[in-house]
Amino acid sequence: MKNFIERWKNIGDEKSDTQKFWLEFLRDVLNVEKPEEIIEFEKRVELAHKSFIDGYITSTRTIIEQKSWDVKLDNATKQSDGSTLTPFEQAKRYSDWLPDSEHARWIVTCNFQEFHIHDMERPKAEPEIIRLENLEDEAEKFAFLIDLKAKPPREIREEKISIEAGKLVEKLKSCLETCYQNPNNDEDLQKENERSLTILCVRIVFLLYAEDSGLFEKSQFHNYLEPRKIMARDALIKLFNVLDTKIEERDLYIDEDLKKFPFVNGGLFKDKNVLLPHIDDKILKIILHDMSECFNWRDINPTIFGSIFERVLNDSERESGGMHYTTIENIHKVIDPLFLDDLKANLDKILKLKSNQRTKKLIEFQENLGNLNFLDPACGSGNFLTETYLSLRRLENEILSELMKQQINFASGNLTPIKVKISQFFGIEINDFAVAVAKTALWIAEAQMWNETKEIVQVIDDVLPLEKFEGNIVEANALKLDWSTVIKPEKLNFIMGNPPFVGYSNQSKEQKEEILAIYVDEAGKPYKTAGKIDYVAGWYFKAARFIRGSKIHAAFVATNSITQGEQVAAIFKPIYERWGIEIDFAHQSFVWNSELKDLMANVHCVIIGFSTDKTPRLKKLFTPEGLKLVDNINFYLSSSPKFFIEARKTPICSDAPMMTLGNLPRDGGNLILTPEDKDKLLKKIPAIKRFIRQYIGADEFINGDKRYCLWLVEETPEEFHKMPAVMARIKAVKKFRLASKREATQKLANTSWLFAEIRQPDTNYIAVPLTTGESRNYIPIGFMSHDVIISNAISIIPDATLYHFGVLTSRVHMAWMKATAGRLGISYRYSSTIVYNNFVWPSVSAKQRLKIESAAQKILDARAKYPESSFADLYNDDLMPPELRKAHKANDAAVCEAYGFDKNISEEEIVSELMKLYEKNVIK
Repeated sequence: MKNFIERWKNIGDEKSDTQKFWLEFLRDVLNVEKPEEIIEFEKRVELAHKSFIDGYITSTRTIIEQKSWDVKLDNATKQSDGSTLTPFEQAKRYSDWLPDSEHARWIVTCNFQEFHIHDMERPKAEPEIIRLENLEDEAEKFAFLIDLKAKPPREIREEKISIEAGKLVEKLKSCLETCYQNPNNDEDLQKENERSLTILCVRIVFLLYAEDSGLFEKSQFHNYLEPRKIMARDALIKLFNVLDTKIEERDLYIDEDLKKFPFVNGGLFKDKNVLLPHIDDKILKIILHDMSECFNWRDINPTIFGSIFERVLNDSERESGGMHYTTIENIHKVIDPLFLDDLKANLDKILKLKSNQRTKKLIEFQENLGNLNFLDPACGSGNFLTETYLSLRRLENEILSELMKQQINFASGNLTPIKVKISQFFGIEINDFAVAVAKTALWIAEAQMWNETKEIVQVIDDVLPLEKFEGNIVEANALKLDWSTVIKPEKLNFIMGNPPFVGYSNQSKEQKEEILAIYVDEAGKPYKTAGKIDYVAGWYFKAARFIRGSKIHAAFVATNSITQGEQVAAIFKPIYERWGIEIDFAHQSFVWNSELKDLMANVHCVIIGFSTDKTPRLKKLFTPEGLKLVDNINFYLSSSPKFFIEARKTPICSDAPMMTLGNLPRDGGNLILTPEDKDKLLKKIPAIKRFIRQYIGADEFINGDKRYCLWLVEETPEEFHKMPAVMARIKAVKKFRLASKREATQKLANTSWLFAEIRQPDTNYIAVPLTTGESRNYIPIGFMSHDVIISNAISIIPDATLYHFGVLTSRVHMAWMKATAGRLGISYRYSSTIVYNNFVWPSVSAKQRLKIESAAQKILDARAKYPESSFADLYNDDLMPPELRKAHKANDAAVCEAYGFDKNISEEEIVSELMKLYEKNVIK
């Protein structure tokens, strides 16, 4: 890249160098191996005269208009038809004359030294300008040239600015904290100090944004505070009071500099009880120099703004609240199918109407946008609300642009240019700091969109004073609050959000009590399964109850655990049976991550959009393979029939063998031996050999590690007394069990030489590990000798045959397992009661059974060729030996044939067919 920059410095002729320059750019900067295959030069376009586009990239619909190195890209020049156009206007005209499918998504104008990137989804916005000498730092902004899904350059820049802003806020807050801390403060005063610190940080950030964005005069806050540094605390108090006072109500004798500040309103400066500390020189330097003189706040992204501000929350708050950080892309996975896709489709239909119909429909559509109300009952710092507001306002700006073409005069009559207001957005959040950030993010979003609208409609009021809406974002525990006190159901249209992710085993006592208080039946009694569901379920239950019988549509993010295993019936059966909740759209499991690289959540999530709206429409199911339109989505996020798979004690198919857990030691580790322990005991007591057995848990089974155990089932106590080393371990087991708080464990001290639960079969058996990583295409399943003692981390099937092994290790059973198993972190948690006992086995002929047995044996034979390799190695998809992969493929085909499935059937289709079979078996 450095060579490219040096080579083209201060040179470049439009006619002779364009093609060479762009081919080198794509190859040397963006690493495109064959750039000539993706860019078309001199693309013909028919205007009133024949013209040619300098460069066109079909895959990303990018038009390149190239000029020589000494041509200024903002200058208009005379064209061959007599018109005078800038390079951008020239390219825009080309785009307008291309077929609709080829209209430019991006326009890049370039003079070899500068690139001006125009986003045609925001044609009124300023272009992103990148200079050749800065290319090394800015190269990522050109990803859009070759990837239609790449982040726009504007978003990349805004993200960087926002992250830098977060670091500055963190620096300021850290310094201010020391001013507020006092060991002599009582608890109430300390809480008040923390609240004041939050408000002060938010106010300062808003003032810095205001002076950079045009809300105030340029550097107005800086120029007010700088000469008053000695009395900075007093100066801030006076400024906060003035900003909350209408111009006509201000004291006539106030400072002239204070008089110049506009009235802000909105509630941001309303609280007069904010405690301000002494503002020392260090804090002043951060505010005046670092944050004001050396940083421009104008282009922070208000959606990312919330995530950035959440950085200042400490780790314990973040962990206990289950907070994660949300990318704009992931927000749109919720809001697009929930409402935005439909709104955009409606606008597109209106824009295709004839002129006399279009204007009326546009005005009606804009009124509709202004009447929609949104609630996020776990709003955090307002990411969903802010991005929704920005999205609606951008739609509104499209409407206004079209109305201006129709010569609508907003200067006369009662037409108001802006209908979408931040007062349409409601939130509930338990953290006071996040509440303050959410409000501020919306105010900043309002100010930014006001600037964009002003470019379209010149006769528009000032954005200040801010719209008053402080009552819309409520500080409260959403699981305890009646949501109708925030907004009445009859006024609400959409509920959305990303509630806290806390598994039931990680919930605090208070969180468990909250769920038990929410998940109650009509009689007010908690459902039996309420104590074993994820915390996020509380939001699904409350939302379902809130929207029942209405046209409100809702969508929440959740960990994928709620659509797997026992959680599905426990969470969704009550709300489906009581209120008829239907899933409108869903995203199957995907990784939910963060804008902030050092705070990546990396949680495996699902998104479920639901309502009680019975309007017939196809459902949107987003799968790893892409979007599918289906008639139905069940609560396992499959297009199969809607029912709930609940725990069973016996297999659904009567001829299937029983599956049980392995043996449970509950010995404090005293009956379990490492290889070193085993060798030491054998050296001391050679006769102990007959008591030692190989012991295998899930780790040993998968990774090939070695452990052993003392298996004393058939021995008599007299034998133990002859072996002091064994007696010492038996006594340690007894001590461990007696120390337990469980009465049942204490009773086991009477047989302290035995495992607590013994289920070891007398015959060879199939072993299935309960937990396995999701990256494997197949759970490693194996035959084990009855001499090997298996732990309770593995399920066992005694008396199983090659046929059973073949079916269980097939992709048919794997697909069922993935759909119905629970989760432990990012691993599958196999369950006999849910996965195995509800699995419908095929009805096979003798020939089909023989074919599956033959294929199963070939899997075992392929494994046997690698005796030193663990299952972890053999079933690593990148390392799987070819003959093992081939054997599995043959086995998959044999099992699919037994079910009557096509061998190329997808996993989703397999699950759908198995669920149909399950439904038939349950009904019969």
